[in-house]
Amino acid sequence: MSDTKNLLVELFVEELPPKALKKLGEAFATLLADGLKAQGLAGAGAVATAYASPRRLALHLTDVAARAADRAQVFKLMPVAVALDAHGQPTPALLKKLSALGFDASAVPRLRRAPDGKAEALFLDSTANGVTLAEGLQKALAEAIARLPIPKVMQYQLADGWSSVNFVRPAHGLVALRGTAVVPVSALGLQAGRVTRGHRFEAATPAISLRDADSYAEQLREEGAVIAGFEARRAELLRQLTAAAAREGLKAIDDEALLDEVTALVERPNVLLCRFEPEFLAVPQECLILTMKANQKYFPLLDAAGRLTERFLVVSNISPADPARVIQGNERVVRPRLADAKFFFDQDRKKTLAARVAGLDKVVYHGKLGTQGERVTRVRAIAAAIAARLGGAELAAQADRAALLAKADLLTDMVGEFPELQGIMGGYYARHDGEPEAVALAVEDHYKPRFAGDALPRGEAGLVAALADKLETLAGLFGIGQLPTGDKDPFALRRHALGVIRMLVERALALPVPALIDAAYAAFPAGLLAPNQAELLRFLLDRFGGALREQGYSAAEVEAVLSNQPTAFDRVPRQLAAVRTFAALPEAPALASANKRVANILKKAEGEVPAAVDAALLREPAEQALAAALAAVAPPADAAFAAGDYSASLQALAALKAPVDAFFDAVMVNAEDPALRRNRLALLAQLHRAMNRVADLSRLAA
Repeated sequence: MSDTKNLLVELFVEELPPKALKKLGEAFATLLADGLKAQGLAGAGAVATAYASPRRLALHLTDVAARAADRAQVFKLMPVAVALDAHGQPTPALLKKLSALGFDASAVPRLRRAPDGKAEALFLDSTANGVTLAEGLQKALAEAIARLPIPKVMQYQLADGWSSVNFVRPAHGLVALRGTAVVPVSALGLQAGRVTRGHRFEAATPAISLRDADSYAEQLREEGAVIAGFEARRAELLRQLTAAAAREGLKAIDDEALLDEVTALVERPNVLLCRFEPEFLAVPQECLILTMKANQKYFPLLDAAGRLTERFLVVSNISPADPARVIQGNERVVRPRLADAKFFFDQDRKKTLAARVAGLDKVVYHGKLGTQGERVTRVRAIAAAIAARLGGAELAAQADRAALLAKADLLTDMVGEFPELQGIMGGYYARHDGEPEAVALAVEDHYKPRFAGDALPRGEAGLVAALADKLETLAGLFGIGQLPTGDKDPFALRRHALGVIRMLVERALALPVPALIDAAYAAFPAGLLAPNQAELLRFLLDRFGGALREQGYSAAEVEAVLSNQPTAFDRVPRQLAAVRTFAALPEAPALASANKRVANILKKAEGEVPAAVDAALLREPAEQALAAALAAVAPPADAAFAAGDYSASLQALAALKAPVDAFFDAVMVNAEDPALRRNRLALLAQLHRAMNRVADLSRLAA
């Protein structure tokens, strides 16, 4: 694209919502760049750079033309028989069509005849003038603003006192520069210019006149005391945090979301070290860390063992020569927050968790599923069923006690203030009450895993309590029809399902999933839930399949194992490994195809297929050879399967390739003699059972 220059567009606004800033900045740049490229004003290779600070959204785009190139257009008008009369003159229909396209009768001589299916049609070849940058940018800007992912739109009045516009925050400036020239566009009641503003307090001048599109970031940094790029500002913030922590021999807490949010709150970060009174460290560190992060946006500092220290980092938006007052102000602000946390902790410990359990009868869990107290009763019943399969009386007692106490911390002041601490505080309070460590750990861990990648419960009692808690949630909500739809999952059932799957697989728990589901449904009053256990099992298998594909297994491998509806999820990884090993064998493609063929034959078979093969009816040498091969292969394959050696079980089947191929070459399964036909179907049914114990091998067929 010849005669191109770089473009800069900036919207200057009041402070944008920090949690939305990153997404808003990326969307503004992407939508605007895509809009210009779609109109031919920038090539596909034009480089878009997004800028987003608390008070601005901007795009820098390379190689933008002043005018898009003209482009050829072809309009298909109508069949010749309709367009021209018997004398070859244009009909009213043709003239009307031309008029609608912006042409008159003078265009008729230029019309072109061309075949169109079985008939001839008239076509008009024309050239569309390329759009100017002012026109194209105006359109792209309006569309980008309309499509921004604004969390909550506000309406505000313009300077004229009459007009009002809707946007995420009031806008006060618009810059549009191509090279050094202003592009005359408008948006949100503003006319584009070349003047922007820098930092509220630290800019060298109140207004910054941009020299050209390429000087934007440099001038804002030098004259405006602003790091305009979100990623550049985030990198500088992280650099300062790391350096400040290292000077103290400590490490700042690792929190990507907090880092993004603070990046969106400051235009030029200045990290400062603060302290609080060491006596507050008697409070569980999770409470202190959460109040500092959530309420103050501070970065707590941890020692080498991961323990909280009395030092923390604050990120200031100003850089005074003497930061003492800023430091003192932040230390003064955090003190009441920490004092509140200490007060809640001290008050909560005056009453045991066990004494709070009765209060759960007054806490509604779900309109159709009753109270948290009723829920505790159900979780205890499910935990008892799981513990009976996994261990003895001691595990059952620990899991029951944990399930009884697990929800009691919902009634504490600390969890009332910080719901994110449920479970965690229960563990602290259980230890304070003198509960066994296994019970305290289980109370703390029973929500785990809370999210993808989260740790699993640490002890057996915690595993039992966590499984029971998640299964109760899944059964209850499935049973009343509260299923996830599309991307909506208000009760996080997909996350609960993955938690159950991870615990069964990663801890190798030999628990039959249908029995777990039945135990969960049995814990509810008769008639409360719809009997849709099979639907819940399918849901778990679907989530399991998705998780396995994300881990790198192919769709065919996953389908081969899961289409058999395995009931023991802990075996699935070994079955998948066996399928992958089998698929690499030279005999695998032929056996997979044969398996598919066998399945289709059996599916179409009329009447019941006999369970046993009558050796006297094996007439053809090929079917006799297959029966003999199957008799030789099946026992070692079955023995390997029973021993859990799924690879050996599948590899034993490789010996069947030659007899299976010979059978299909020489034997007519659907023989006219009913006895022969039924006997051959019985042989194929035996073959099918032997080949598909580990996985449905037909899924591997091309």
